[in-house]
Parts: sequence; C-alpha cells; structure tokens
Amino acid sequence: MFCSMRIGVIGTGRIGTIHANTLSRHREVGSLILTDVDPARAQELAFRLGETAAPGVDEIFRWGVDAVVITTATSAHAELIGRAARSGLPVFCEKPIALDLPGTLSAIAEVETAGTILQMGFQRRFDAGYTGAREAVRSGRLGRLHTVRALTSDQAPPAASWLPLSGGLYRDTLIHDFDILRWVTGHEVVDVYAAGSDAGPSMFREAGDVDTGAVLLRLDDGTLATATATRLNGAGYDVRMELAGELDQIVVGLDDRTPIASTEPTGPPAADKPWAGFLERFGPAYEAELSAFVEVVLGRRANPCDGREALQALRIAEACEVSRRDRRPVALAEIPGWTESVYR
Repeated sequence: MFCSMRIGVIGTGRIGTIHANTLSRHREVGSLILTDVDPARAQELAFRLGETAAPGVDEIFRWGVDAVVITTATSAHAELIGRAARSGLPVFCEKPIALDLPGTLSAIAEVETAGTILQMGFQRRFDAGYTGAREAVRSGRLGRLHTVRALTSDQAPPAASWLPLSGGLYRDTLIHDFDILRWVTGHEVVDVYAAGSDAGPSMFREAGDVDTGAVLLRLDDGTLATATATRLNGAGYDVRMELAGELDQIVVGLDDRTPIASTEPTGPPAADKPWAGFLERFGPAYEAELSAFVEVVLGRRANPCDGREALQALRIAEACEVSRRDRRPVALAEIPGWTESVYR
C-alpha cells in the first residue's frame, strides 16, 4: 500500500514523544510531521529526530500524510478523529475518544461513515503478561473462571491543574482495567457497584474526583471481578491482574519490580527498583501497539482495538460514576451504547 509511510503526530507531550520516537525508528515509516499547541516543543522534538515540525494541525492535513497519530489533550480527540475521518485518513488515538458518550458516539459514527480506521491506544492488550493471561483463559487452563482481581496504583498524584481535565479516576485510570478485563476474559460486564474515597489531598475533592476507587463487576457468565485504583501508592507503580479458576490461578504483573513486600518469613523480598510509572512499565507494549497500527494501515492485520471497543470501556466507567454518585448497583443496560440507527 505504502512504500514509505508519512505519519502526522498531533501532540508532542510525554506520550506523543514516546510514539514519535517509536515511529521514527520504524522501517515502514519514511517520515513524520509533528505539531503541538506549543510549537517550540514540536520543533525541538522534530530537530532531535530529524523529522519535520508543522506550525499547526491545519498543516498536518494540508501537507499530506498517510495516517495520523493523536496524542493531544483528551478534549481535542473527538474533533481530530472526525477531521481525519473526513480526510480519509487512518487514525491511532490515545484513549479515550472523548470524556462523554455523545462525543464518543459521534466520533465513531464519523469513522464508520467514512469507512476509515480508528485504532485506540489501550496498550495493555500488547503487554506480554496480559497476552499470556488471555491465552491461559481461552485455552481452558484455568477451568471455569470464577474470580478476577485487577488493580492500578500510581506512585504519585498528577498535577492539580490536570485533574479537572482528566475525566476522573474511573474514566482516566480504571478504564484500562475495564478494557483489559473484557479482552482477557472474552466476556462483557453486566453490572457494577463502585465506591470512591477522597480522603487524600484536597485537590481531588476540589476537582470533584476521588484519589482511590473500588469496583465490583459482574460478567455475563457469572464471573465476579474487582478493580481498584489509587493515585497515592508511595511504594511504586503497581498494575496487576489475578485470575482464579476451578483448575488453576495466575497473575499478571508480579515480578522482581512489583512494589509489594511479603510479611511471611519465607516470602519474596521487596523490589530493589520498583516501577516508577506507566511509561517504564509498559514501554514494550507502547512500541508494539504502534507497530500494530502500521500493520493495520498497510492492510496486513485486523484492527486490534477499534472505536467500539473503546466505547465499551467508557460505558463501564460511566456506570461506575453513576454508581458512586447514587450509591447503588448500575446495570450496563442503563448506559447508552451504540445502535446502528443512531448518529447516522
């Protein structure tokens, strides 16, 4: 399809820089055009990589690219996805599509109407541990799955100014656990019961958010799952998933860098160098998802995570917000989803 692909990267912050580095080294990518709301930041990265900086988003589309990678602030995702779709361009976008369901549904509709590609950035689907867990579940090694326990714990909280823009703990952090729960088990969430605590720093209360959350989820085959998250795990960055079945039990994310210590006399020692953050923990997965995107654009593989997959994870997060607010179980059927007749 393309001998030497030209990709536009919109957003050169932390994750945009990681993706630009990955794409700049890719054998199928000939060149990049980088842009950012801070032009100097895009220019500096372009100079360092030997790529081209554009003064704005308009130039990305006007100068001509074969695909677009969106790593901007979430508030810009849906509009940029729609613009790329109308331009007939494949898109890779960091999660989420939007912070609300109407924006998400509208963007998906634009992509499907245009017949273009939207691959979402749920990098855990490309992590070796989660891939191994999916294979174990699907092979029958665990037998009937009865319990899943997932957790995501950040070592330190984000900047206070970012919290009101994040969408909250369920949409920003636990949405990864919701997506990977569906992907690993192959089952849908039926209902949720969520609780949250804002007992930590006051900036969470001021933003209407929580610093710690817990969710009980029931899957359509009867499996029970829990998902917890916190912004305040001083021991280090911790992401795990435990899956227990009638025949066996496995865990993702338990290694010599997991920031947990045993109180048992013969237990494993505490990690000497615990994970500091998600970019370090999931470095190989971030590279793999971008390589997959190139393969998708080239027509060599199916889309591993399209817009409808992202929508399902957001619907679970939305159900959690309703549950936390109303202090009641919430069925996923209460949360609007995709119908073929809507947004057409």
